[in-house]
This record gives sequence, structure tokens and C-alpha cells, in this order.
Amino acid sequence: MRSPAKPRFLMCAPKHFAVTYAINPWMDPIEWARDAQKLAAESRREWELLRQSLLASGAEVELVPPRAGMPDMVFTANAAVVLDGKVLLSRFRHRERQLEQPEFAKAFRALETRGILDVVRELPSGLVLEGAGDCIWDPSRSLFWMGYGQRSDAGARGKVEEVFGVEVMPIELVDPRFYHLDTAMCALSGGEVIYLPSAFSPASRDAFEARVAPYARIVVSDDDACQLAANAVCIDDTLLLSGCSDHLRAQLQERGYRVIANSLSSFLRSGGAAFCLTLRLDWRSQALDTRVGDAAAA
Repeated sequence: MRSPAKPRFLMCAPKHFAVTYAINPWMDPIEWARDAQKLAAESRREWELLRQSLLASGAEVELVPPRAGMPDMVFTANAAVVLDGKVLLSRFRHRERQLEQPEFAKAFRALETRGILDVVRELPSGLVLEGAGDCIWDPSRSLFWMGYGQRSDAGARGKVEEVFGVEVMPIELVDPRFYHLDTAMCALSGGEVIYLPSAFSPASRDAFEARVAPYARIVVSDDDACQLAANAVCIDDTLLLSGCSDHLRAQLQERGYRVIANSLSSFLRSGGAAFCLTLRLDWRSQALDTRVGDAAAA
């Protein structure tokens, strides 16, 4: 079933994208520098192909201007948490990305002025939360899965609940490779959830599996996880991702999803893929009709 609102995403062109510092295990500035011109050109082609795939899937795309000296601004998922027209601006843990905060704030306030968003709010001083990268909206369960322990603070949960008035389920991340929740989880439109169990602490994994019915759990292998297959964008029955195994593709197709794999290899060098490169702006908190319920209905 199609979403009631036309999907709308925020993106930022990779005009200044490069791997110039290392704040996660994927990033190697020396390796990037060996072939920087070629990799930069690849990033522009890959990003444009993703944008065109979103448009072809019926989405609209808003653009935030790229800024020199902010290579990771392209990863707009980290800019904020957005739901019901409300925006909760991010605060980044690493100083390299803190430069992005005022730029994204201006972009969201411009969207507010245009009537695309309703209100823009800030985190309390001292709290770190890196946007939708660690706050994944699950429309089937009407809740946020919130990652913490690597880049976001567990204490941000209360502010997210206060601002959006919805349930927030915390997930502790324990593998440095999967530093944001969106690198290890994707909530699909039919109620299924792609996830990498080993990225979660045992207690968080137990809590997650208590909430999600066995049929709705799609476990990714370590190989698929390292392609950032879980870092995907789901629009109705279409799933856009950088790459996946034949086994995972078959699992998704059996559930009725159309898988579109377009390489995002240049962005994987920075630890990001399709979900990281987008921020959905139109989510509403009413649960959508789904094919798969949560564990309570199983």
C-alpha cells in the first residue's frame, strides 16, 4: 500500500565530498588521496544516480547547498530527526562535523518558511544526537528505534519522546564499524526490519527481538552488512541500496520488494550509503497499513 503523503527527501550534492579525516573505521584519508580526483567524480555520478532513482520512485527531493570544508554534509540523514513536520536539529560528537550544524539549521528554517516543515527545535546543551542516522522511524510500529553508545547519547531519548510524542526504543551499538543505527538496521514499509544482530548489545538485541515478530526479522550477513546493505531507502515496495548478496535480494523479493542496487562505493569509503545520503521529511506518526504486524500481533 502506498504512503498517504508523497515521499520527500533532503539531499546535499557531493560537490565537496572527500575523505579528508577519519572519524569511523571506514575512513582512510591516505587511501582516498591516492586517487582523489577519480573518486570525487565517481561520488558525483553515484549520488546523481541515487537522486534519479528517488525521483523515478515518485519522490521529491529538496537540496541543501554544499559548503566547502564540510565533506560529510552530503550525509543529510545526520542533520536532524524529522516527524510530523517537526525538526529536532542534530548535535554532532566530532568537531569535524560540528561545522555542519549552523548550515543545516539555516536549511531547515528555510524549509519552515516555505511551509514544508512546521517547527525547528534544538537539543538541550550537552546532549549529542546525530539525526536520523541514529533515530530510525518505524512506520509499522509508530516508534523510533534510537541508536546510542557510539555517536549519540542514550539521554537523548527523553528529548525525542518529548518533541515528537511517540515511543522511542533504545538500541545500544557495540561494533565500531556500525557506528550509527542506520548502518545496521532498516525498517521496511511492510513491517519487516533488516538488521545485523551482532551490531547490538545482547540486551538491546533481546529487546528488539521481543518487539519484532520472527517473520518480520531479516538478518543480514556480515558480508552484506559490510556492503551497508541495511543502509537502504524504502519507498513503498521499492528498496534502494548500494549492493547486496543474491541471498538477501531473494529474501526481499519473496516479501514483495523491488530491489534497486546502484553502487555507492565512493560513499562506503566514508561509512555511508543510500540512507545516509537522504533525510525523509514527510513521515507522519500514524501507523500505516502493513502486511506484517509486530510481535504483539504475531
